[in-house]
Amino acid sequence: MHEIICPHCSKAFKIDEAGYADILKQVRDGEFEQALHERLELAEREKRDAIALAEAKVTNALQKAAAAKDTEIQALKAQLDAGEVARKLAVTEALGTVSKERDALANELAQARTAQQAAAQLAEAKLAASDVARQLAVTEAVNEAVGVVAQERDALKSELNVITVKNQLEEKAIKEQFAVQLRDREGEIERLRDMKARLSTKMVGETLEQHCEIEFNRIRAAAFQRAHFEKDNDARTGSKGDYIFREADEHGTEIVSIMFEMKNESDETATKKRNEDFLKELDKDRTEKACEYAVLVSLLEPESELYNSGIVDVSHRYPKMYVVRPQFFVPLITLLRNAALNSLKYKSELALVRSQNVDITKFETQLDEFKMAFGRNWRLASEGFEEAIRRIDEAIKDLEKTKEALHKSANNLRLANDKADDLTIKKLTRGNPTMAAKFAELNNS
Repeated sequence: MHEIICPHCSKAFKIDEAGYADILKQVRDGEFEQALHERLELAEREKRDAIALAEAKVTNALQKAAAAKDTEIQALKAQLDAGEVARKLAVTEALGTVSKERDALANELAQARTAQQAAAQLAEAKLAASDVARQLAVTEAVNEAVGVVAQERDALKSELNVITVKNQLEEKAIKEQFAVQLRDREGEIERLRDMKARLSTKMVGETLEQHCEIEFNRIRAAAFQRAHFEKDNDARTGSKGDYIFREADEHGTEIVSIMFEMKNESDETATKKRNEDFLKELDKDRTEKACEYAVLVSLLEPESELYNSGIVDVSHRYPKMYVVRPQFFVPLITLLRNAALNSLKYKSELALVRSQNVDITKFETQLDEFKMAFGRNWRLASEGFEEAIRRIDEAIKDLEKTKEALHKSANNLRLANDKADDLTIKKLTRGNPTMAAKFAELNNS
């Protein structure tokens, strides 16, 4: 047996080896899930960093290559411009020399014409020869300068082509290197995702409900022999949960009851749900089915650190309600059942104490029965007495009314007697001459 202290209520309770092993497995699974999640995030960050670094390196290399190419092109252009300037200077110098020679020859020719007319033909021949030589010299100088510039240009072009091909090869090699690194990163990420998929509850096409049912049935015979874990098919109230867990002792006394709701969604779902969206309906189902606890087994919000940390108590929103990942499904049932067993143990001890004091309990019961019987008889007697008093009051009221009526009758009789005594013939015949005459005749006779 192991003693564990609850982090919420600081209450210590003991669990068996199986429960302790489940809790250790829960902690290991939680740490493994967290490590796996951190490893995936690290791989994603490394992938992004590698891509960014590769892009930066490729961009930097391309920029350096482009800058080098621009520098070389500028140098080649400068060399070409310098060659062109040199060629122009050479041509200008050659033309200047020829022009000077031509002017000198023209002067000599003019002088020769004034001195010797006979030498005119010879001078003209010499002048023609000088022009031919001058043209040949200019042509040779220009051709030589153009050849040198063309050779330098061809050499620079060849060097530029070599540099371009070299840069292209280097760029291709860098791209292939980073492509290989990206493929390796993507393979690692895919391997980790595949591992996570194999560890998740969506195994071989199973749904979350099937996974939970299979996990429970694996330990039913060993740990929950008198428990019932069945689907909730009662929808008479308009809604129903997914599964109901109930367990009773050998006397049929219920130990614990739990309403389960399982929620899952694929990664391709467009509208993502939240765990909080289902808590109100789950509390309603728990109340309608008379379950003590409510548990939401959820794969929603996979990136939430709160729900990935372990068993989440949401009793501040709805009483006795928890949200867990599938790996904490069986450990939570074990914890709730063990807590309920401890409570049942205290109840049994209390019943034992009461059975040991049965005489006192019986005496108290008889005393309570006597008090109840005496109180009932006293109440009945009091009600009868009140009824008699009420009837006497009513009789007195009736007699008072009779007395008052008799007094009124006696008064009326007295008034009638007074009126009769006061009645005389004179009063009767007053104002009645006929009757007065009749009575007068009667008196005379």
